[in-house]
Amino acid sequence: MKSKFWNFIFWLVIAAAFIGPGTVTTAASAGANHQYQLLWALLFSTGACIVLQEAAARVSIVTGQSLGGAIQSRFKSPGLVWFIAIAVFLGCAAYEAGNILGAISGLALIVTGIPTWVFTVIIVAVAATVLLIGNINTVANLLGVIVALMGIAFLYAALSLKIDASAFFIGLLVPSINEESALLTLGLVGTTIVPYNIFLGSGLAKGQTINQMRSGMIPSIILGGIISMAVLVVGTSLVGDFGFGNLFQKLVENHGAFMGVVFGIGLFAAGFTSSITAALAGAITIKSAGASQPDEKSWKFRRVWILVLLTGLVFGVINLKPIPVIILAQAANGLILPLLAFILWMMVNQRTIMKEHQNSLLLNVFMGITVFVTAMLGFINVFKATFSVIGEQFVFNGATRSIILMLAGLTLLYGIVKIHKEQMAYVDHNCD
Repeated sequence: MKSKFWNFIFWLVIAAAFIGPGTVTTAASAGANHQYQLLWALLFSTGACIVLQEAAARVSIVTGQSLGGAIQSRFKSPGLVWFIAIAVFLGCAAYEAGNILGAISGLALIVTGIPTWVFTVIIVAVAATVLLIGNINTVANLLGVIVALMGIAFLYAALSLKIDASAFFIGLLVPSINEESALLTLGLVGTTIVPYNIFLGSGLAKGQTINQMRSGMIPSIILGGIISMAVLVVGTSLVGDFGFGNLFQKLVENHGAFMGVVFGIGLFAAGFTSSITAALAGAITIKSAGASQPDEKSWKFRRVWILVLLTGLVFGVINLKPIPVIILAQAANGLILPLLAFILWMMVNQRTIMKEHQNSLLLNVFMGITVFVTAMLGFINVFKATFSVIGEQFVFNGATRSIILMLAGLTLLYGIVKIHKEQMAYVDHNCD
């Protein structure tokens, strides 16, 4: 049995998965444009991430099935499972280039004169070697150690800055949102709660008890949230347009060359770990959806993560952003996150299956809030993708905002009604 320490390190793979270049960009941009005002969004998203990740893992532990298998058993719909799985896989593949290029950006800040394609090939080769040689437990532990180093780097950078303690705690504990910060706020939530992470966490829970899972997962996600907050604090050093290079120069100017190296290492670690977890999560997700469960050493399993890595390699080498695929992935994943949140909400309230492990009232309240927020995020992503296709710029205000809020509210209301009906049906059945 794992020690508590190594169980914690093992579960840091979840933090490795959601702290990628996208998180660094979004969190640092939030700091640059709004200083400490959006820290509360990271606090909320960390809590929401814990709720959804724990729910998915709990379902898998209680049922003894993969998350995909448990969803299929609950809703009797293989098509639903495969829709989710393929959409998640597309997201992993479409954004893999971004993960790799993020890692390259970190290296390029501290090592100059080497072509991008060389870094790309090296990173993909190392990632493939790690996945090829190690089993899931070994990979998770390795990534956990790298995340710990990344955390040290970003925390050191943040704590080396002069922090306004009063503004920090106000931003952390007092929600504040306006028209300018609305999309960025939801972006902070979206970079923390990642659809493929839910499948990844569910797969990693295999063989653990609920207490073991919680004791490792929850503190690991909390540390991931703290690292994201540290990135936001680092971003406050830069006022105005955000860019990795701009922030690097600002840190070097104000705090010396060593601080720049620390930031570069942190950015590289964020991109590198995400490039591995995206590939691994894509394979686990497809495995979860299938009727058969291929061994992680089988080529049926390996060919999925190889395809994700190759996608990142191709687009990284030619330095081309796969815009149509990204738009498709955005639209699909925009629906997947609230759909997954809603599905998990239904499943953890199914008394016949979960029994004493069903949701408490408090968990249901927080999960309902999470469903509402993720629904908003999902509809925004779908609207953005739609507007991109027709050549219009999406703006979150006026009629568009009202429609999105109404759709999110209806999603929440439908969930409440459905859970209530199922609970009453269970009570009536047992009374009979």
